[in-house]
Amino acid sequence: MIFEITPAGGYTVLHNFCRKSGCTDGLNPLAGVFQSTNGLFYGTTNTGGDSASCTNCGTVYSLSTGLGPFVEALPNAGRVGREIAILGNNLKGTTSVAFNGTNATVINFTDTYIQVQVPSDATTGTIQVTTPSGTLSSNVAFQVEP
Repeated sequence: MIFEITPAGGYTVLHNFCRKSGCTDGLNPLAGVFQSTNGLFYGTTNTGGDSASCTNCGTVYSLSTGLGPFVEALPNAGRVGREIAILGNNLKGTTSVAFNGTNATVINFTDTYIQVQVPSDATTGTIQVTTPSGTLSSNVAFQVEP
């Protein structure tokens, strides 16, 4: 099952996986879930699924909790001048990238990847990427190292 526990201790079941072999939503969730930059959570099941060539092969599932898309810096820390990657979705047409409000030079970008250089006046804080569909922020503050 997938469940949610609130900071106040409230418990809510979000999804019960099928308990029988051959279920299309899978059986026996395997390992943890991860959040993609599109805002969705993804995970896998060990068995279940439905395919013409294989039953009980497992599944990949997604879960929406209403969180929006974000960008993620790799690495999440660096000195001024260091080149870093920013991962996200729908980044095509990016018009600006800023480190805590300080504009950065974009070196290269695709629909899911931006390569930038940490600007000289950058300070620790979120990264903002402005695209034609809006501004995306990093989910973790970028740490500018001395």
